[in-house]
Amino acid sequence: MRGDRVGARVIPSGLIVGVVLVALAFLVRGVSPAFDGLGLPDRAQDAVTLALSVIIESAPFVFLGILLSTVVQVWLPHGFLLRFLPRQPLLRRAAISLLGMFFPVCECGNVPLARGFMVGGFTVPESITFLLAAPILNPITIITTHQAFGFSDGILITRIVAGFIIANVIGWLFSRHPDPDSLLTPDFAASCARPETAGHDDHDHDHTHGRGPSRIQTSVDLFARETAVIMPALFIGSLVAALTQVFVPRSVLLELGSNPVWSVLAMMALAFIVAVCSNVDAFFVLSFGSTFMPGGIAAFLTFGAMIDVKMLALMRTTFTTRTLVQITALVALMSAAAGLLLNYVG
Repeated sequence: MRGDRVGARVIPSGLIVGVVLVALAFLVRGVSPAFDGLGLPDRAQDAVTLALSVIIESAPFVFLGILLSTVVQVWLPHGFLLRFLPRQPLLRRAAISLLGMFFPVCECGNVPLARGFMVGGFTVPESITFLLAAPILNPITIITTHQAFGFSDGILITRIVAGFIIANVIGWLFSRHPDPDSLLTPDFAASCARPETAGHDDHDHDHTHGRGPSRIQTSVDLFARETAVIMPALFIGSLVAALTQVFVPRSVLLELGSNPVWSVLAMMALAFIVAVCSNVDAFFVLSFGSTFMPGGIAAFLTFGAMIDVKMLALMRTTFTTRTLVQITALVALMSAAAGLLLNYVG
């Protein structure tokens, strides 16, 4: 019992640190024009500004994802969502890939949400399917992409169809894995095995008789624990994205825009580097529309919503490095294929 009380004091400190760091990011971003007076080199100022921009853009969605994850794990009965899904594996994963319609958070918030789904009963391949599909197959992303490009050049349709197919193909491939749990980091696999993190029905019995923590206390502890895990990864990923943007000349990418093959590869590289939120990336890439071919734009919107440096840092809290390499390679190959198909056929 003494260890539980100590843990209850330590875990909220992670939440406090996370909130303070985000508040500090907003404060520094607000006074960023004053960087000139600090004597920082131009590239250092650019890197700080870009990193803070990514953090500030992503943090609300990360917190929303952690909140939804907490609701799924603590307040929903264990396996609640599973009751409404088809039993046939292919149809089941297809339905899971559309859950983003009901949980419209960007790729950053989907990581804690997918973690919550796994604790709530989803298999690892099912959670990977959701994780890859939800950033694209959600109403906010679809609406913003339509506002930016409409139905011209097939960019919107390619993004939606490619997102659905890629997520389901990768989910199917990992469903063939002999030991899917080995795809997870040991720490997260252990947390999935702990019954206290899931919304089991036996909690209701314990709470009724005054034993164990209340659901509110459990929610606060879980929210704090997830924040302590996810937020450092967000900061590291944002810093890597910013440094890469500063030191990789964008002019090199722009020179490749008119070639059907290199336009796709260049835009995928750009998507990986800039790590723009999937809810607004269509407006970011709109300025490249006159330089790059439609297939390159579609590849940017597909690949970047699923994989970028920030996303990999967040996913590393849940999946092993080997798993992330495999996922990245598969998403890259299929996103490139979709872009090339649009360039040559569209």
